[in-house]
Amino acid sequence: MEIGYGTIMANNHTSELTQFLNQYKTEHPDTEARQFAGRARLWDKELDPELQEGFRAARVPQDPYVYYQKA
Repeated sequence: MEIGYGTIMANNHTSELTQFLNQYKTEHPDTEARQFAGRARLWDKELDPELQEGFRAARVPQDPYVYYQKA
């Protein structure tokens, strides 16, 4: 199997955005730690099963087309 010129170029090319991100991470080594901390603050939460069950029980069924007014 022969490898074309385009394949070799694609393997050696680094975009300007990737270069910027690599430089930024080099200059700011705590970036990944701050990203993980932000994710933990916003997304990685322990959910209370009893509270979740209460939310499910309190849910009100929604009509298929909410803008239609029943007469």
